[in-house]
Amino acid sequence: MFLESSRYYKLRQEDTTTKDGRTVKAVSLRRLPNTAGVPVLIKANDALDIMAERQYGDATRFWHIADANTELEAGRLIDAGRTITVPES
Repeated sequence: MFLESSRYYKLRQEDTTTKDGRTVKAVSLRRLPNTAGVPVLIKANDALDIMAERQYGDATRFWHIADANTELEAGRLIDAGRTITVPES
């Protein structure tokens, strides 16, 4: 079960069995749309939730920033000195 604010909330969930025999809920991978945004230079001590709070007034929307970039590891998005895309809304 996902909160309504979750990016996974509207995705269909299916039961699947793990290698050790447990049944768990899983969601399908979602295709990420191209997202327009503004380039932002990452500074030391930046974090996605802090950036989301500054941009949207809501730290839980950090995933909008993660989705707008093509990193597989969100932690790499906050490497100081690099530029990432931050969606305007």
